[in-house]
Amino acid sequence: MIKKLLRRNETYLLFVVIAFCIVVTAVNPAFFTLQNLFDLLHNSSGSAILAIGFLVVLLSGGIDVSFPAVAIMGQYIAVKTLIALHVSNLGLGFLISCGVGLAFGAVNAFFISFFKISTLIVTLGTSGLFYGAMLQLLGSTAVYASVLPDCFKAFGRANLFQLNTASGTPYGLSVFALVLVGLVLLTWFILRRTLLGRIIYAMGGNIEAVRRSGVNIRAVQFFIYCYMGFLAGIMGVMSGSLIQYSDPTYIVDTELLPVLAGVMLGGASIMGGAGTLTGTLLGMAMIALLEKNLILLGIPSYWDQFFVGIVLVIGVSVTHIQRRIRGRRQLSMLRE
Repeated sequence: MIKKLLRRNETYLLFVVIAFCIVVTAVNPAFFTLQNLFDLLHNSSGSAILAIGFLVVLLSGGIDVSFPAVAIMGQYIAVKTLIALHVSNLGLGFLISCGVGLAFGAVNAFFISFFKISTLIVTLGTSGLFYGAMLQLLGSTAVYASVLPDCFKAFGRANLFQLNTASGTPYGLSVFALVLVGLVLLTWFILRRTLLGRIIYAMGGNIEAVRRSGVNIRAVQFFIYCYMGFLAGIMGVMSGSLIQYSDPTYIVDTELLPVLAGVMLGGASIMGGAGTLTGTLLGMAMIALLEKNLILLGIPSYWDQFFVGIVLVIGVSVTHIQRRIRGRRQLSMLRE
């Protein structure tokens, strides 16, 4: 069991996360508190949900860089619609945002599956198309807390339970954690307990072999990109509820690089077919720790992107090296 664990990328990543926490705690003991952990989970749950969807796309051998645009479109359209209808209903907000995500995910899948265009080119193009259309049709004016539907504000403040600090300040575990856990379990079940999940992994290994086996690749691709859009729609509502306003420029500029870095650091291969939910969540935890706590180490906040970029390069390099080592081992076994 120990040898098996030491061969897994997730084990070493867990050691790195623990070591970073120890260093930050040594510098600032206030870091290692239950309140700080709850705040970190509250602030990072949306990004983790995007990473889950991105992992599914990556496992299939594809890539989707349109999810930030889809997430902000789902959020902004939902907020604008509720304001126009004079309705404050969180369920309707989620329905609209997820519907937008599913629709634009289907657009991505259509071009990818019918025209066999590179997934990067398609999603890069649709990202600009979707985002530009939203700004043109709905405008770029932010919706501030005074106008934001009350259901969004209440959702952002809702806790599963509440505690108090020694000074009497209340804090709690956000309901965002429940949403994240539910989506992790759903995705785990799809990937590990269904034929669809095995097909997604197999597509990342050799999509032509999967196609020749009789699998409807087009249908699977529609599921993958619609699922990514669905998760982006959920994240859009969570993001607006977290920051208590809806800015059509917010997610587009902040989420792509951290999600890419977290998933790659977690051991997912850019070539597809390799990656785990555990690694992805650990990778996103590392990114969240870097982004939120570098300032506790005396490093200015504008260095965040620098360190996230380093993490992305390291993650891609490590997975590439591991892939080459496995390939050489398999080749040597065949020769023997």
